[in-house]
Amino acid sequence: MFELIEAHQLNMMLVMSGICAVMALLMIFTKILSRRRKWILVAMEIAAMLILSFDRLAYIYSGDMSPRGYVMERLSNFIVFFLTPAIVMIFNFYLCDLLTDGKKTKTFPVRLNVVSIATAVGMLLAVVSQFTGLYYTIDENNRYSRSPGFIICYIIPVVCPLIQFSVISARRKRFSRLIFTSLLIYIFVPVAAAIIQVAAYGLSLVNMALALVSICLYIFTYLDVNETIARAHMNEMETLEKERGNMKRLFEQTAVAFAGAVEGRNEYGRGHSVRVANLARRIAKESGRSDEECDDVYYCALVHNVGMITLPDDLVGKEDELEGDEYEQIKSVPEKGAGILSEITDYPELAEGARYCCERYDGNGYPEGRQGKAIPYTARIISIADAYDDMAMKKSNRDPIPIALIREEFIKDSGSRFDPEMAKVLVGMIDREKMGSAVVESVNIESELTVGDYRSAITAGVPVSESTRRITFKCVPSADAEGGFSAPSIILFDSFDRHVHDNERSINAYHYIEYGELWFDGRIISTEARNMITDVMESDEAGDKENEYLVTASRFEDHVRVELTSASRTVTVTVALPDSSKAAYIALTGEHCIISEINVDKTGDVICRGEIQRIADKVSYIDRMESDIPNVQVDRTRSASSDGVEVSDGMRILFHTMSLPTASLVWHCPYIVLFYSEDGKVGGRDYREYALIKLNGENGGENAFSKNSFTMKKSDAFPGWDVWKETNRRGMECEVGFIKRKKSVTLVAENLGIYIENTSVIDDGLDTVYAALTGDQCAITDIRIEY
Repeated sequence: MFELIEAHQLNMMLVMSGICAVMALLMIFTKILSRRRKWILVAMEIAAMLILSFDRLAYIYSGDMSPRGYVMERLSNFIVFFLTPAIVMIFNFYLCDLLTDGKKTKTFPVRLNVVSIATAVGMLLAVVSQFTGLYYTIDENNRYSRSPGFIICYIIPVVCPLIQFSVISARRKRFSRLIFTSLLIYIFVPVAAAIIQVAAYGLSLVNMALALVSICLYIFTYLDVNETIARAHMNEMETLEKERGNMKRLFEQTAVAFAGAVEGRNEYGRGHSVRVANLARRIAKESGRSDEECDDVYYCALVHNVGMITLPDDLVGKEDELEGDEYEQIKSVPEKGAGILSEITDYPELAEGARYCCERYDGNGYPEGRQGKAIPYTARIISIADAYDDMAMKKSNRDPIPIALIREEFIKDSGSRFDPEMAKVLVGMIDREKMGSAVVESVNIESELTVGDYRSAITAGVPVSESTRRITFKCVPSADAEGGFSAPSIILFDSFDRHVHDNERSINAYHYIEYGELWFDGRIISTEARNMITDVMESDEAGDKENEYLVTASRFEDHVRVELTSASRTVTVTVALPDSSKAAYIALTGEHCIISEINVDKTGDVICRGEIQRIADKVSYIDRMESDIPNVQVDRTRSASSDGVEVSDGMRILFHTMSLPTASLVWHCPYIVLFYSEDGKVGGRDYREYALIKLNGENGGENAFSKNSFTMKKSDAFPGWDVWKETNRRGMECEVGFIKRKKSVTLVAENLGIYIENTSVIDDGLDTVYAALTGDQCAITDIRIEY
């Protein structure tokens, strides 16, 4: 090792001195350090450069008997011995600057003052040695040789750094990780080199070590500065982000307050803008927009209705038919709102959202009649969120529209009023939150009810299903009974909104059907039920349960069984519903009574076939000719499926479909499901579903086993949704074709002007794919397979 260094140390000195010179030059132009610290480091690099350069010259001119050699040998050795304690002194200045953080002061730790004095003495001894030969002598051959006192020159580069280390160690927390590391290197590497050099005569280990640690000090200082700058930048960004958040909150609070002032003139419009903004942000997020874009949509939606402030009070929230120029005033709201918001020049998106939120995707909106993607995406999202909230909220002339009907509106108006991509996102959100079905599974109802005259108050409905439900409550006569008739009863019904309706308009709007009314004394009133029978069992043990009541209800297919238990009897009622497609709900009511402590829960019992007595034949709409596979009747969403057929290239499935009499929505139609299972049946063993395509133009999206590319278009042959539903109700012929490749299946269908194409790329490695027919409230018959 020593031989290698000795052989190449002149080259090593040259390279290292060059590096120190470059670093000194770069340091002169730096602006990221304090002036004092910069010049200390410049001095350190220059000293390191000089000590290596002159040490190298001392080796070069050793033995050179020329006049130049005579001068250079002596000058070089003097500078080397003089700069060795000088570098320690410069480092001491650097350490003092670190401890005072660059501030001017005359007070330093005593030990550092001792080091300063010692290094000054060391430089003085180097001068003395030049005349006395204390450290070295130059013989007659112009060669350097050690003197007996040479060991003294190693005291400064060994002892002084150790003293400095004691100061550094005592003040460890004052230094960053990088600076502390560089200080340790600067102290202990030269010390180790000095100890080694005592024995390794002929090597300049100390000088090279001093140059090396000077280079390291430069590098670590820059790294520390960069880290400090990075931390400062991060803190600045955090501060800016916090200030930005505060500004956003301030703007949001201002916008909400302003919107509240505008909407406060109409009690049914309060909170509209906030609800629209929240929904619009969710739609934007679901459609893949960035967080910043979602925020833009949110704030635009908050103020989209600001133009309403220009309308007279009697026109705000008017639900009756508009008269005279009232419609023109309403149409002016977007432009007036945009005019108000255009003053906020830093956020032009606000005015843009307000101006175009009333445009239609087909170009029939206002104020400019923009079409398709020419409408800003922010306005397209706001349009959908605004329409949803408008339909979902109660108005002065109507109750909230049922979610199933809202869903249908977005399907029907997709591509005409609404952006089809955004409408699809909202429909998907409705489906995931289980709001799209006519069967509402929620059981939240009133805990107490006061009924005056007959059916003057009625609870919300409790759904009846295969899982048995228990409803318990207490009932006592109300104050207005006055000794007259008082009793509770239940109503068995179906409705989109889970409530009982008694006027023609709401009956039609919510598709309300009342099957019958049941009383705890055994009386029944049958309305739309096909059949209803009762069985009454008297009880003589009233005890302390005189005012306690229990209703137990369950269902299997198109039959419902209800047990009404009171203190005096148990009434069992079996009800045959019109068919299996309809939902069933139980609501509590009565006459001149107070119903309290209402509680609903599930027993955990599931009704199976045969447990409810059948009192009417099952209604079948598929009692007709069968072809290649059996007919299938789907009473509720995917409640039944046809046999699976293995898909092959060029295969076609032809069938006749008819929606059931109770069907009323556009998705009450056949569906095609692509899947795999070991037995070829939907839901079979190892079941994997690849795609679900509805003939009304909806798809089930992607899943874990495939990626679907779906296209739906309406051709010129499309007659409109009302005709489409009516044709589907009467019955129509359908055809579905398949293109099979090794890892993909393409489904193509065009029925009554709705063109559908879906390609499923199979990810699970299986080659076998089955197709089956299912749907919602439809009868599928005459199913033929052609190859």
